Formats: sequence, structure tokens, C-alpha cells
Amino acid sequence: MAFESARSEYLAYLRVERGASSLTVRAYESDLADYARFLVHRGTLELSSVKRGDIVGYETHLLDQGYAVSSIDRHLSVVKGFHRFLVREGRLESNPASTVKLPKPPARLPDVVSIERIASMLDFMGGSDAASLRNRALLEVLYGCGLRVSEAVGLDLDRIGFDEGFVRIVGKGGKERVAPLSGCAALALSSYLEQGRSQLMKPSSSSASAVFLNARGSRLSRQSAHRIVSDAGALVGIENLHPHTLRHSFATHMLEGGADLRVIQEILGHADISTTQIYTHVNRSHIREEYLAAHPRARASS
Repeated sequence: MAFESARSEYLAYLRVERGASSLTVRAYESDLADYARFLVHRGTLELSSVKRGDIVGYETHLLDQGYAVSSIDRHLSVVKGFHRFLVREGRLESNPASTVKLPKPPARLPDVVSIERIASMLDFMGGSDAASLRNRALLEVLYGCGLRVSEAVGLDLDRIGFDEGFVRIVGKGGKERVAPLSGCAALALSSYLEQGRSQLMKPSSSSASAVFLNARGSRLSRQSAHRIVSDAGALVGIENLHPHTLRHSFATHMLEGGADLRVIQEILGHADISTTQIYTHVNRSHIREEYLAAHPRARASS
């Protein structure tokens, strides 16, 4: 089977059936192109001729090229998924990658900011102008709900339920979940929506449904959200603060507060707790109870 047509078929499957983002599809396309170049250099021109030794050789090639273990793991994961797809679709009789083990990346603990420093930063975020209200709400939602930055800037008005105490999130792969919305996050978001957002909204704006807007009335970009978070951290001496650090901090502080790991998994939208643990559903009311009991900023007086 020709590599090019097989690759196109697999990428279409990822895009249409798996709902992969354009960035993910481009990353897979790049990794498979690199794999194809290696096979050609090795003299393996047909996918039906690929053997286990070719894939092990590709791993060695990546190692020789100086790739980090995490990058080799990603490349091999793409290759294994590609061959698995071809066998499942009947394009190949056997999967030469089935017994190739992925390298184990070294454990790396995520960056976490202490409760005290985050509280100091958020309490420092004052101001009653539209931008200040928006920035405070964005930071509180990122930390208070454990959202990815793409999920926060992608929020629409109809996905916020103040009465229910939840915000509905569209996560990776278009999967929906809910995250508790309470305390400081709910108060900051409500203040922004009531007092600040209308000042940013423009009559000709095409982002009427977006929660977070920029000065032009358009949906706030990920880059702008990154800058807001970084600037807020710098104000209290936290250098290069990243939105994902707030998400890591959310999970860590929830664990320290006694929340069940499965509850945190559900809120964050992780497919699994670890590489060996399956996804576990929990009752939504249970999520909210755990959240209110464990999150340091979940209860605030209005």
C-alpha cells in the first residue's frame, strides 16, 4: 500500500471521526512525513513490507538525532496509531508496531504556585474598568475552574450556569464536560459580565456569544490570555506565569484539600488518571460537593 494515500486516509479519519483539531492533524502529518522519509532512506518503500525492526530502527534513529524521550514517545505513538488504523481498516494484514514499547519518559512534576501566592495575585487584581474586570474574571476562572486557556477563551455565554453552579466546557476532541463555578470565580465572572463586557462589545462585532472579549470587541485570543496571566504574575513577583500553571495549581490544591482524585479527573477532563487507569465518571452533584469542600476560593461572601 502506498504510504501517501494511507497517510491521507488516516489524517482524514483523525479529522472527521476522531474530531482532532487542525493543530493536532498537522502535528500527526509532520510526524508521519518524518517516518516516511526514514523508511525511504532505509529502502522500505511499501507499508506491507514494514517489519518490527524498521520501527525499532526508527526509534534508534530519533535517539541518534538527539530527540528527547518525550518527543520519541510522541513520534512512536503516532506510528503505532497509524499502523493500528491500517490493520483495523483491512489495509494491512498485521501490525508491525504492536509489540514495540514506548520509551518511558522521566517523571516531571508540573509547576505549581502556592495558595498564598495565587491569593495574593488575585486579590491584587483591582480596578473597575472593563479590562480590569475581564482580567480578574479570566484569572479566577482559570484557577477556580481548572480550565485550559483554550477552553476559557472559547467560552460562550450560554455555557455559563450561575444558578446551577456549573460551566459547560468543550474540551479536547470536542468532548463536553462540566466544571463547578462558585465562590470567587463566580463573583468575578458575574461582575465582569454585568459591568465590563458591555463596554468591550462593539455593534459590528462577530463575537456576540463570546464571554471574554478584547478591546476591539472580538473574542480574546489565547496569546492575549497568556499575556494577561503573565503580567498578573509579574505584579506579585511570579515570573513567566503560564495559564497551565494555574490549572496544575488548581489540581494540586484540590488534592491538598482532600478532594478525590477521580473528582479532579472529571473536572479537568482528563481521559485517564494515569497511563494505566481508566476514565471514571462521577455524579455531578458529588463533583460540586467535593469542589466546595476542597477549593480554597470556592466560598466567598458577596
